[in-house]
Amino acid sequence: MIPLFIELQEQYIPASDNSLCNINRINSHTILNYLWPPIYTDDIYSHYPHTPTDFFTASPTQKAFTYSDVILPIFTDHTTRTNCIMKLVTYLRDEVDQLAILVGDQLYNTQDLDPQLPGNMQHFLLMWEEVIGIAREAEAQLKAGKTVGNATPIPYQSVDILAPVPFPTSCRDGYAFRQHVAAARRNRRIEMIPEFDQYPIFYFTNHNAIQGPGDIYCMPDHFDKLDFELEAAVVICKPGRNIPAAEADNYIAGFMIMNDMSARTLQMEEMKLNLGPAKGKDFSTVIGPMLVTPDELEHLLIPARPGHTGKNYNLKMTCRVNGVQVSEGNMGDMDWTFAEIIERCAYGANILPGDVIGSGTVGTGCFLELNGTGKLNDPNYQEQWLKPGDVVEMTIDGLGTLTNTIVEEDSTFSILQLKK
Repeated sequence: MIPLFIELQEQYIPASDNSLCNINRINSHTILNYLWPPIYTDDIYSHYPHTPTDFFTASPTQKAFTYSDVILPIFTDHTTRTNCIMKLVTYLRDEVDQLAILVGDQLYNTQDLDPQLPGNMQHFLLMWEEVIGIAREAEAQLKAGKTVGNATPIPYQSVDILAPVPFPTSCRDGYAFRQHVAAARRNRRIEMIPEFDQYPIFYFTNHNAIQGPGDIYCMPDHFDKLDFELEAAVVICKPGRNIPAAEADNYIAGFMIMNDMSARTLQMEEMKLNLGPAKGKDFSTVIGPMLVTPDELEHLLIPARPGHTGKNYNLKMTCRVNGVQVSEGNMGDMDWTFAEIIERCAYGANILPGDVIGSGTVGTGCFLELNGTGKLNDPNYQEQWLKPGDVVEMTIDGLGTLTNTIVEEDSTFSILQLKK
């Protein structure tokens, strides 16, 4: 047993860089109450390697933590805590999608770890409750430096990474960030729609257009105001129906970055008919680069908005285009939680393992919003849209970086030119 969280007169601060930080350093020489088994500072450093070296005034082998009136250790079994943290990656091997656990910068094929584990994400999600414990135990052994099954480490950078969920059963996208909605309407000089604050809304998008890191192929009409959308997404791990928001977080297997690619001219043309988005958004929805289980993010939990239900996370979100940061937001700014969106999705309908649900665009998370704000403030503002060769990099704290390159398809066909 080792203490993973220490509170010193409520002055302990959990850090986001896998370290322990405290306003006051701990003088373990003065803490003499005994704890069994002994806890050593080198044990703490092994699990929190970025902890400042002066965090303890004792030597690395000095017993550091005991029961005390000023220190409250909250104990978690080492195996249990380590097992909780899962990063799942889908990659290409022998032209077949394969599932792996990511440990450090190395991939370990799930079936090589244990033949009981499914070899792809689709089957893993279908069997989630039966196999997640096996996967967690294998991961714990790997982190302990042990060989597991027939698995050998595969460098992450050496393989083609696919979408974590390459064949989702469905794909919905929400509308959870008030800042984005309000800015978009302000830029069009129309009032904020009051219904946004009354219920969470979503639409279905093309689940057959899901892709992961790499090239995004676009047709000529797509390049007429081609845009990115910076979002987060979850994937469902068990079937359900009529799920209350208070229980909905239990249906989430994990989190991913989502880029909801958008062809704005096509989108605006079609939505004049009060239907869609259709062709404006059905050519590419990017998710990845990995699926991160909620346990990995527990230390970043923050309260939901007042009057709302479900977990919320303090995760910085950024987007860079050709190395230049163009967007910055935070997943914690979701006005509607994923739990509330799931509640809405599951009302009178079945949600299934493999369903992907996006958050909607974070504030400042697309060129449509940024261009509108720029033009509102400066009539001479030069709009920016994606073009062939552009590299889009999206990063969310704890979820990695999703990188794509915009590629022009070898075609001159245009459906915009077919307008009567």
